Amino acid sequence: MTKAEELLAAARRSGDRIATAESCTGGMVGAAITDVAGSSDVFDRGFITYSNAAKTAMLGVDPWLIETHGAVSEEVARAMAEGALDRALASLAVAVTGIAGPGGSEHKPEGRVCFALAATGRRTRTETVEFGAIGRAGVRRATVDHALDLLLAATLG
Repeated sequence: MTKAEELLAAARRSGDRIATAESCTGGMVGAAITDVAGSSDVFDRGFITYSNAAKTAMLGVDPWLIETHGAVSEEVARAMAEGALDRALASLAVAVTGIAGPGGSEHKPEGRVCFALAATGRRTRTETVEFGAIGRAGVRRATVDHALDLLLAATLG
C-alpha cells in the first residue's frame, strides 16, 4: 500500500477531507493523493500558489507576512494552510513552501521547506525541515512524502 493509499484509508475512517496549498512542489502533493483511484471522496482541492501574488490572491496570505518573514517561513506556511482550510470543503489542509533548488542563500539554503498543517478545531502546527542540497527533484519528492506523513498523522489523531 502506498503512503497516499494509506492516507486515504485513514481519512475515510476518520471522516476527514483534505486540501493542499503548495508552492515549491507545484501540486505534487495533490497529485500523489489523486493518483489513487477513488480519492475524490477524500480530496477536496489543491491550491498551487507558486508566486507570492498567488499566495495572497488565492489563500489570503497577508503580503506583510511575506515581506517580513519571506515566502519560505513557518509564518507564511501557517497562513497558507489556514487560508486553504478556510477556502475548501475540508477538515485538514497541508501547506508547503520552500527552496527546492538549485540555489538558495546563506539564510535560506537549498532544501529548506516549511510545512503547516491546519485542522478544523485544532491549533495549526508548523515546522521547518532541512532536506539539504539533494537536488530539486529530491527535495520535491521528500517534501511530498513529509506532507503525506503529516496528513496521515493528523487522520490518526
